[in-house]
Amino acid sequence: MSEFRRSKRKKPAEIIEVFDTMTEQSVGRVSNLSETGMMLMTGARLIDDALFQFRFTLTDANARTGAVEVGAHHLWSDEASVAGQYWAGFRFIDVDPEDLARIRSWIERPNGKYV
Repeated sequence: MSEFRRSKRKKPAEIIEVFDTMTEQSVGRVSNLSETGMMLMTGARLIDDALFQFRFTLTDANARTGAVEVGAHHLWSDEASVAGQYWAGFRFIDVDPEDLARIRSWIERPNGKYV
């Protein structure tokens, strides 16, 4: 099977919890991340086609952590194999250049697995 995505997607080796900055509530955990979007595992079905402002923390190759904020468009959701769990796909629509650099650095780290 050929890969048609424009950006590399990486599955984290660590747990990365994602928060909605408007409610300060946890939305889910990163399943994979690219510089253009991410897939989350969530505990609730999200509203289709909704816009979100998310915050999550990434660790760079030097073990420094930093918060990343992104504006994201919810593209799809699907039930996971575990009852009450959902997969959700997002496209980033607003990322500060410093946060984009932090995402790129995290993707290029030698841990985790590309998907």
